[in-house]
This record gives sequence, structure tokens and C-alpha cells, in this order.
Amino acid sequence: MPIRIADNLPARRTLESEGVIVMSESEAARQDIRPLRIALLNLMPDKITTETQIARVLGATPLQVELELLRISDHVSKNTAAGHIAEFYRPWGEAAGEKFDGLIVTGAPVETIPYAQVTYWDELARIFDWSQTHVHRTLTLCWGAMAALYHFHGVDKHPLDAKASGVFAHWNCAPATPWLRGLPDRFDVPVSRWSEVRAEDLPRDRGLTVLATSDEVGLCLVDDPAHRSLHMLNHLEYDTLTLAGEYARDQGAYVPAHYFPGDDPAARPVNTWRGHGHILFGNWINEVYQTTPFDRSMIGR
Repeated sequence: MPIRIADNLPARRTLESEGVIVMSESEAARQDIRPLRIALLNLMPDKITTETQIARVLGATPLQVELELLRISDHVSKNTAAGHIAEFYRPWGEAAGEKFDGLIVTGAPVETIPYAQVTYWDELARIFDWSQTHVHRTLTLCWGAMAALYHFHGVDKHPLDAKASGVFAHWNCAPATPWLRGLPDRFDVPVSRWSEVRAEDLPRDRGLTVLATSDEVGLCLVDDPAHRSLHMLNHLEYDTLTLAGEYARDQGAYVPAHYFPGDDPAARPVNTWRGHGHILFGNWINEVYQTTPFDRSMIGR
């Protein structure tokens, strides 16, 4: 089943060129089904790239997904054109009275800043609290996952001596769970962060479960059933060349590990995680579909 996004969103052309079925509003109206309403709170500077990556993995699932783009109400993005933000993004405050089947919160390049000093922390904290009454299930990514674990459980992050960057093997710690169904015992995941959350810091009395971890870069995926949330500290949504772009942006300050063939930045990377990302996001969407109330107004009750 296709994903429903705005007709002139730049992601549409990219996804259509890749064979992802993208649905127009008129086409969606003809189908006698209830689409899943998924909100994307996009905190990344390059919003177009991130919204395309998320739409790609959601559009590969067998359900009709209506993707709505949200932003922090008072934060001005410096890396995405103001016209794009105005046309396609709603401030969270305008959507705060509405119900959503799912919410995805992205990462943000603020990992070295204490949470309370992030300019939009107060609103993000309100959004996390709002998700408990207005969202059926939440998926947080990278810094968004760290922020959620801190907000709900007081788990702080630790700065790294060097950036964790590359494609790392991760262990599937819970293959029987709905989230990891179909994933192999060991699978590759792109990583890009300056800080970490450590397994030993997770409180033992909050129902948190470690689902995936790496011998080299630690925690990847944490289930938080009390808050109907899945926290992924890494980036299974990344494109093949995302890490290469970061390498170029940072002027070669580090070479992403296990990424460039032969560790040669001139060599084209080989995508070894695409299928894993589709499985994880597909599992999440399927769980949302299986458990969300048909009457959306009942979400959070």
C-alpha cells in the first residue's frame, strides 16, 4: 500500500523514481480504509533528506500511511529553505489537539549540549508528555532517543572521545519480539553520534528492554512499553551515501568505520543495512496497525 504525502513535496519525485508507490489525496480518498496517521517531528537541519528517508521506509510497508510533518513551534531552521518549512511543516502547537497513530522523533545535531540548554528543550519535553495522551506509539531516533530516555527515565548521555561513525554489526537480543521479527541474529546498522547511552545506566524497574546492541558502539535499540515507545540510538533509515556526505561535510576529520570498501573514501560504499531498515520500520508500522484503536479519538484513553 502506498504512502500519502503532499503532491509537491520533494521526496515524492525521489520515491517515485525508486519505485515506491506514492498516493495523491484524491486517490487516497477513494480507498475505503482508515490510513495510519503518522507524525514526523523532524529536528534534523537538512529536513528534505530526512523526510525522504523516513517516507521511503514507511512507504515500503503494506499499509496506507498518511505522513504529516511537524516542527518545533518557535525554532527557525537554518539549513532548510523557509518556503519549504512554511509549505510542508506544521508547528507542533497547531497539532497538539489532534490524535496520531504514530509519532517519529528524529535526531538533532545537539548531542554535545546539555539537554536543558537546547533552545527548544521545554517544548520537546511537552511533546514527549503529549505523546502519552495523543499518540498510540512513538519511535525515537538517535538524539531523539537519548532525549526521550532522559526525559522519561532520567538516563543521561555520555560524551565520546571521538565520533562514533560507520556501519557496525549489532546483535539481535530479542528475535521473538514484534520489533525484531525477521531480522538476523547479527545485522548492520549505520551509526553517527558524538555521545552514547550506556546499558548499565538504564533503570531496572522501568520495564526497559535492550533489543539490539553492538560490541563496538554499545546500545542501539531499547523497548519502552510503559511509554509505548521504541528508542533507536542509530540510523537504519540512512541512505547509502549519507555517511559519505557527513565525511565530506566534516572535511575528512574521521573515516566512517566499516563503510568505505578498504577504508578508501574514494570507493563507493556498499549498502548492507537497507533490508534491515525496511524490516524494522515495517515491524513498527505493523505493530501500530495491529494495536491502535480504529476510532482515533480513543487513542490515549
